[in-house]
Amino acid sequence: MCSTTVSDEESQIPQSESISDNQDSPLGVKFTPEIEKKYVHRVYDAIAPHFSSTRFAKWPKVAAFLSSLPSGSLVLDAGCGNGKYLGLNPDCFFIGCDISHALIKICADRGHEVLVADAVNLPYKTDFGDAAISIAVLHHLSTESRRKKAIEELVRVVKNGGLVLITVWAAEQEDRSLVAKWTPLSPKYVEEWIGPGSPHDRNCPSSFKLESIPETEENSMGHIKDFKDLTSRSEDDSAASNDVRNINNQQEYFVPWHLPYHRAEVSGASASALENGLAKKDDKKGAVVYNRYYHVFSEGELERLVFGMENAVVVDRFFDKSNWCVVLEKTS
Repeated sequence: MCSTTVSDEESQIPQSESISDNQDSPLGVKFTPEIEKKYVHRVYDAIAPHFSSTRFAKWPKVAAFLSSLPSGSLVLDAGCGNGKYLGLNPDCFFIGCDISHALIKICADRGHEVLVADAVNLPYKTDFGDAAISIAVLHHLSTESRRKKAIEELVRVVKNGGLVLITVWAAEQEDRSLVAKWTPLSPKYVEEWIGPGSPHDRNCPSSFKLESIPETEENSMGHIKDFKDLTSRSEDDSAASNDVRNINNQQEYFVPWHLPYHRAEVSGASASALENGLAKKDDKKGAVVYNRYYHVFSEGELERLVFGMENAVVVDRFFDKSNWCVVLEKTS
């Protein structure tokens, strides 16, 4: 959900209103699970300036899609990050939104038209835009219903005949050594984070801490040990062992972000994150390490979320730079 409380410096940035699916049911699809609040929203707010400094190269496939749009098109970028695609086609008009206040402030300071909003609750009228993009966003949503709702929202806000480009991280990563640096999460662990309130800490061993995997060769198999720690919540040890053996089918991960000490706010967000266990220090790398939640998509999963939608069809699908991508067309 989008928070309607912002700091003074953010007070001029438009906010979308928070609307629940059912006022009597906090578990509606628009209810933001705790795992997203803590390991997506808060993390990106904390790392925004450093993250933005690393996000400047445009993906050729995304650039080609935007460049192909007719002159005068209104393009909606849902999850625009630092706004690197806003204005890419000078003949089109762009509006961006993102859940991160800090990233939206960066966009606003660059003169882009942006607002803080949730991907599952876009603040636009139906049939508002000519096209929409969602680049590396859906993999941060922790339930299938929320991922499906985000796609439905992208289709809703474009006009009939409008195109929607969606890209997500693939489970089939081309660089498998990269995956070894991620922390796999057990289904039991994720399940405990998708409800209201905090996770059930009483079920967690007192020595267990949410930490990213050290990025060293000698620890390249460290994720097996950490994975066993995560699956130790299971009442059946054999089930945990099966999870470890089936790690190749893993789709839920913590992916580390290393924020250099000289970029961290010693008395600000990073200090608070360290104190609250949201981040840890890595003195060898001279960085504060944050964990970001990811659900990586298997082949065909993105298309299956679209299956059954009466007002959209898949007109293109492709694999690019370890991402699954689809282009949808709104049909009614």
